[in-house]
Amino acid sequence: METTRHFTATTYVVHDGECLLHDHDRLDMLLPPGGHLDRDELPREAAVREVREETGLDVTLLEPETSVVADFGRELPSAEHTMLYDVDVFDGAVAHQHIDFVYYGEAADRTLAPDDGERAIDRWRWFSPDDLRTHDGLTEEVVALGTEAIERVGSERRNRD
Repeated sequence: METTRHFTATTYVVHDGECLLHDHDRLDMLLPPGGHLDRDELPREAAVREVREETGLDVTLLEPETSVVADFGRELPSAEHTMLYDVDVFDGAVAHQHIDFVYYGEAADRTLAPDDGERAIDRWRWFSPDDLRTHDGLTEEVVALGTEAIERVGSERRNRD
């Protein structure tokens, strides 16, 4: 069986020491905003677009340092993590996977205003590190990445101030 792979981008959005998660209706789990890359998008562009569409927030992604100079191209800033998820498995064979570029970003405020047709505001919630560690039903991955995002964004903010 051939495996179909799609590229996705996910952003752990942080504001004032908390990260934003939503109750994903189809997957029945709490997740950060994210979705598929459009054909003409780079991963960071998709990450920012998905946050804006799903939450109405403008997010500033953490900027990794890049140093490679290329004559016929350019280095793309890396994601914080790149994950491979099995989406559909049939009879032990993986039919569909997501290659997910995971970013950390900071929102200037908490004013949620999703685009029409996107997730309802009441499905979103801000989580502190303690909330992440004690909330039943969060995956270990969401706890670890959410906590790491809060720490990294806080560190970047302290370095700027």
